[in-house]
Amino acid sequence: MAENTQEVPQVAINDIGSKEDFIKAVDSTIKNFDDGDLVQGTVVKIDHDEVLLDIGYKTEGVIPARELSIKKDVNPDEVVQVGDEIEALVVTKEDKEGRLILSKKRAQYERAWGDIEKIKESDGIVEGTVIEAVKGGLIVDIGLRGFLPASLVEMRRVRDLSPYIGQKIQAKILELDKNRNNVVISRRQYLEETQSEVRETFMAQLKKGQIREGTISSIVNFGAFVDLGGVDGLIHVSELSWKHIDHPSEVVKVGQKVTVEVLDVDNDRERISLSLKATQEDPWQRFARTHVPGQVVKGKVTKIVQFGVFVSVEDGIEGLVHISELANRHVENPETVVKQGDEIFVKVIDVDLDRRRISLSLKQADESVDPASEDFDPAIYGMPAEYDEEGNYKYPEGFDPETNEWIAGYEQQREEWESQYAAAHDLWEQHKAFVAKEMENAEASAAEDAKNAESESSEQSTAKEDQQASTDNATNTFASEAAPEGTLASDDQLAALREQLLKEKQ
Repeated sequence: MAENTQEVPQVAINDIGSKEDFIKAVDSTIKNFDDGDLVQGTVVKIDHDEVLLDIGYKTEGVIPARELSIKKDVNPDEVVQVGDEIEALVVTKEDKEGRLILSKKRAQYERAWGDIEKIKESDGIVEGTVIEAVKGGLIVDIGLRGFLPASLVEMRRVRDLSPYIGQKIQAKILELDKNRNNVVISRRQYLEETQSEVRETFMAQLKKGQIREGTISSIVNFGAFVDLGGVDGLIHVSELSWKHIDHPSEVVKVGQKVTVEVLDVDNDRERISLSLKATQEDPWQRFARTHVPGQVVKGKVTKIVQFGVFVSVEDGIEGLVHISELANRHVENPETVVKQGDEIFVKVIDVDLDRRRISLSLKQADESVDPASEDFDPAIYGMPAEYDEEGNYKYPEGFDPETNEWIAGYEQQREEWESQYAAAHDLWEQHKAFVAKEMENAEASAAEDAKNAESESSEQSTAKEDQQASTDNATNTFASEAAPEGTLASDDQLAALREQLLKEKQ
């Protein structure tokens, strides 16, 4: 191996002057700062409870996790990454352990105060993310913790503030107090200022009967407000659903996309009335469209009255089973046949859409099915069936009746048809099981009635025999008293007795 003869230069203190000069040169590479100063640095290490920041000092600065963000209980990894250039405020140059303590949160706070003061002076707008819901309002990250009172979130009072967490909002600054660390902002004021022109234009274009897309912005006891694109309209609770509801939250939630119909536009009062149910099919019309007389449906007994029972056949739709249609025997009290809450099968007799009435029959439904039979008609159990003018069944599109097979390319139609058939078949099986159970109960009841009748007959026979024996005893007693020797009285005896009675009477 060749020997390396290159000389290595020797560095000595004298090359840059005296020892004092050398110390000054080293000190000149170290930044000088005081408590409260803002410094720039590079993230070199992240732990679960602190972050190390290289700011060019003799040691790295420490940022405790609580000093990373105005948000509470944050994970340092969610705030910074190794290599990030960030600004921090010097809390103390040297704590009792000799560490340099820094704060990213306070640096952000100091920087933000200057910016926000300028915005306030210019009557500008701040933008930030809602980070927390507190008593009375929201906390918004605008570089520092801005307080947004609940009464100033929307154009009206908002009760549930939780949906706003995570949303980015814009607001006006109402109050600044650095000494008290107090910043109050108003989104309502921002909305009022920015929406007045937009609202006038929008209201002029809005017409009764229009269908509009919107988002549920807030929910109150009497209805729900819908943001139609910068302008809110009200869906009254009566226009939320075709069925009765106790509270709007049963139907909609904040942030939900909805399609509504404009019912009325009051330009003078700037009020918009909307309807959600008007854009949805009336369940009564749907029932009338999908059910015809003769079909069997499953329902639940909701109310029992003297003249029959009411049965819920769909959500929000009830039909009446008249007392004469409960059983194939005379019924005095409907409760002897069904109980409230019972699930039963009924046949649709008539649908009166105008009067919103449905006539049902439990008796005819039971008579229409034989539990032991395999004769199944899917049309009776709700499967759509079409017939031509001559009354012939119209097979579904894509089905070849000659081969009894589906044609290639009609897989979707086949899947839909088979699903409808399976649903109807399942309902038929349930109905057969229901009727079989009813027959068992009827037989058991009849046997019990026969047993009770036989027992009653036996008791009546015994009572009759006891009564007869009592009568015989009375007769025998009378005979014994009248004729001690067991013989009939003679004519002379009867004459003497009559004479004695006449004397007593006188």
